[in-house]
Amino acid sequence: MTRERKMSLLFTLLGFLFVLCPSAPAQSLRLPPHEKFVLKNGLTVLLMEKRGVPLINVFALVKTGAAADPAGQEGLASVTAGLLRKGTKTRTAQQFSADFDYIGGSFGADVGADFTNVSAEFLTKDLARGLELFSDAVLHPTFPQSETDKILAQSLDGVKSEKDEPQAVLGMYYGGYLYGAHPYGRPSDGDELSLKRIQRDAIVRFYETNYAPGNTILGVAGEFDAVEMRKKLEETLGAWPARTVATTSISAVPPVKGKRLLLIDKPDATQTYFAIGNIGTAVNDPDRIAIRVVNTIFGGRFTSELNEALRVESGYTYGARSFFDSRKAPGPFEIASFTKNETTTPAIDLALQVLEKLHKNGVSAEQLASAKSYIKGQFPPTIETSGQLVRRIVFNEYYGLGDDEVNQLEARVDAVTPSIAKQVIDKHFPLENLVFVLIGNASAIGPAVKKYADKMDQRPISDPGFWPPPVGAQK
Repeated sequence: MTRERKMSLLFTLLGFLFVLCPSAPAQSLRLPPHEKFVLKNGLTVLLMEKRGVPLINVFALVKTGAAADPAGQEGLASVTAGLLRKGTKTRTAQQFSADFDYIGGSFGADVGADFTNVSAEFLTKDLARGLELFSDAVLHPTFPQSETDKILAQSLDGVKSEKDEPQAVLGMYYGGYLYGAHPYGRPSDGDELSLKRIQRDAIVRFYETNYAPGNTILGVAGEFDAVEMRKKLEETLGAWPARTVATTSISAVPPVKGKRLLLIDKPDATQTYFAIGNIGTAVNDPDRIAIRVVNTIFGGRFTSELNEALRVESGYTYGARSFFDSRKAPGPFEIASFTKNETTTPAIDLALQVLEKLHKNGVSAEQLASAKSYIKGQFPPTIETSGQLVRRIVFNEYYGLGDDEVNQLEARVDAVTPSIAKQVIDKHFPLENLVFVLIGNASAIGPAVKKYADKMDQRPISDPGFWPPPVGAQK
């Protein structure tokens, strides 16, 4: 499942019921020591020994994701990743699953806009077997035609069924309308037309073009001996042939000017799902920590201003939230919620009023203190396990972030003042320039929501694709 689809699924009822956890006292956070080296074939390796639990987590990041999908073949990167475990030169799909099950291990592959990741977990005692299985899938997939046909059919059925659940596709429509033809506007899992165009030859070509050691970062964390691990990696992944890979360049998109709205007509809808926002920030934005603190106050937790206004005080919704989906190039900023047809405009009006209040009043010292405590309490559990840690160090390596991203987090959070917060609000939280995407009953809400935008577009949810109209679609 792609990062974009996971984000979309957050807008289910349960997704809106935030977990309110008590804040832990401030503590000094530091990443455990880890080493970096490069194999002769160009594979970058990060090793982190973490004693106490006899588990090993392997996490490989291929520096090519859905943004590299050819126009009209959206979903190609996702399907390629999904087929890695569906047959190798020495194992069928069933044999691969059985061999991993035998050692009690797990294997997965996922695709985001910027990258593809492949992961595995197994017991330390099964190190040799686990690495051999992992490397077999990454180095020797065969993409059998029968498995290719099966995963394409499943993906197509998935897209069609998800359109029956607006919360599952809101993010795709929002991303498509916000970015247009830019790679970040493409549906990572494909659409009803693009998935029909993907052929096995294109999958093989995508794999051979992008899956290469020089285009990959491999992280291993857990209970192991570093000398032995290095030897095992050289024996398995060191055999991966080196080849040159063209870098996928993702250009930054300027924020949308003015106000525009896309209404997706779902005639049987009794509720409206809506997203409001604009282009946000990149992962390495210098203001990222201050943005995180401010967004915690605005819409990033259960007691946020958005949720208090739309859920607690007005009862318009079960929840409202805001988030920055930061990527290598600036990703989307989004305010999202849902409400009954008859309260669509009151709910959107209130969300905009909360945003206006944020710009007018900024945040108080008391709000900052609460948000800082919340962040410092919520963050430590995200770097407890070897699986969490290996992802953290690999992502840091990929995005060019150092260990200080964790080691200095508390100090950087504490450094945010009301003045800094106000600067961040003015710069990064859009107010005058906004993109609206609504999924609902157009006949019930269409006339009323025109007021939000200078330009309004409309299309039925039954149309294939998201936005813009997919390549080859009939006009």
